[in-house]
Amino acid sequence: MALFFASGCSTNSRLYPSYTNETEVINVKQGSLQGIKLTSRQVELFAGIPYAEPPVGSLRWKEPVPKASWQGTLKADHFAPIAWQSRDSKFVQWIYRTFIYHNNGDRQDFAECSEDCLYLNIWRPENIKEDEKLPVLFYIHGGSLMTGSSMYESYDGATMAENNVIMVTVAYRLGVFGYLALDELQKESPNNTTGNYGLLDQIEALRWVHENIEAFGGDSNNITIAGESAGATSVSALCVSPLAKGLFKRAIAESSGAVVKRPPHTYREMSKAKETGKAIMQEYKVSTLEELRSLSAKKLIKTKYRNDSITVDGYAIKERPYDTYKKGLNNEEAILGGFNANEAYFFNFFGEKITLKNYEMRLTAYFGDYAKEIIELYPAANDDEARKNWDQICGALWFSNSHHVWSNLLTEQGKDAYEYYFTKENGGIGTNHSGEIIYAYGNVPLSKYYTKEDHDLEKAMVSYLINFVTKGNPNGTNVFTKEELPLWPRYNDRPGMVQELGEKIQNVKDPHLGFYDVLDRFMGE
Repeated sequence: MALFFASGCSTNSRLYPSYTNETEVINVKQGSLQGIKLTSRQVELFAGIPYAEPPVGSLRWKEPVPKASWQGTLKADHFAPIAWQSRDSKFVQWIYRTFIYHNNGDRQDFAECSEDCLYLNIWRPENIKEDEKLPVLFYIHGGSLMTGSSMYESYDGATMAENNVIMVTVAYRLGVFGYLALDELQKESPNNTTGNYGLLDQIEALRWVHENIEAFGGDSNNITIAGESAGATSVSALCVSPLAKGLFKRAIAESSGAVVKRPPHTYREMSKAKETGKAIMQEYKVSTLEELRSLSAKKLIKTKYRNDSITVDGYAIKERPYDTYKKGLNNEEAILGGFNANEAYFFNFFGEKITLKNYEMRLTAYFGDYAKEIIELYPAANDDEARKNWDQICGALWFSNSHHVWSNLLTEQGKDAYEYYFTKENGGIGTNHSGEIIYAYGNVPLSKYYTKEDHDLEKAMVSYLINFVTKGNPNGTNVFTKEELPLWPRYNDRPGMVQELGEKIQNVKDPHLGFYDVLDRFMGE
């Protein structure tokens, strides 16, 4: 997304949601704040709450500093600026809105970028009782740890709040600001850490919520963390981080995770992270941290090197996440996760065209001697089959395998695991990567592109999540129809079976089980 915004808070009406009245004043540890009552919804929104000091100046590339107390009543009536990130041009945004998402654009399109971005948003029911303790859903956005924000309408929290779940969405540092690693930064750190600043932001936000959510009617002992794509990788990182222990109870992960033996993305070795850091120093012709910190955010964001991965820093993440899980030292008591039918299509769309002629060659180049087994699992007789198979293989490698491994690891520990397979096509993004989000959080648009069947599935998926967040089991009543939901068996009881969420809701065999076995051997130990 193009850099056509400066920094600071925008006055665009999209960042100031339509509201009828202000809420009562809420007292948190840092001071008092006041939110808004959303027009036509029985929901209150507290937007743009600071959870840490702005990571600017001397605080750039340092662990987040807890927010100090403020004077007066903070007006939490608008969304804060989003973290610095590269942005598509207005034309590209229009293409996405018109031909893929079929809407008028997410709030993020109208937001400004700023390094001062460490804020969170809270949705809660309007008529909450004084002694109420509601379950809490803490959501981490995706975007390859390079883009995204806490304000996307796709995971707006109003529907969850209408159904007695307090939903929190959190922003964190991205890209070069969130995941740069350097020896010099590690030496100046009191915790001997570098490379995970965005992850540390998430942990600080989670700590803030754990300490303050009861003031909003939430239960600090019933917090579920959730995320999609890089947000799900972040969830897996929180599940193994000793810093997050005791801050949450359960986890929801959509379309990603870093718990496999060799995570294919959003994870890198510290040596690789530091190599990238050194290359950035050379790119900008600087030799000291002082010089690097003196560069403007607008200049730094243009670096040609990607900082899109968490790393083992010995502080936030002690070891390879897979090893933590094998030792049974992970933090969550239950997991609900899964993947979509066409995860890789968008990622491969602009890549090399796959044909029957180069299909085997591409597989051999990546998988070596294992390619023959994979071809037997995904045979192709023509170009169209070769392309579709390639998309399925990439989707399984990049996304669904992580859920298969995660579910099995939890099962080995005797903890509950529930896994889904999203197959519902529609007139919008369909079953591509991130297509399930609008269903899961109750934000399917009221438009010609979505049918009654889409909205029925939305109600079921929202209900599954609410049940899981409330009691650790997705089964129970549909909160909208009051009917019993289709049974979702534990993965523990039916290994290899996943809950299909599509035209039908049914328990089916994971379509990639054979491939996962090959991947396990390919990745070694």
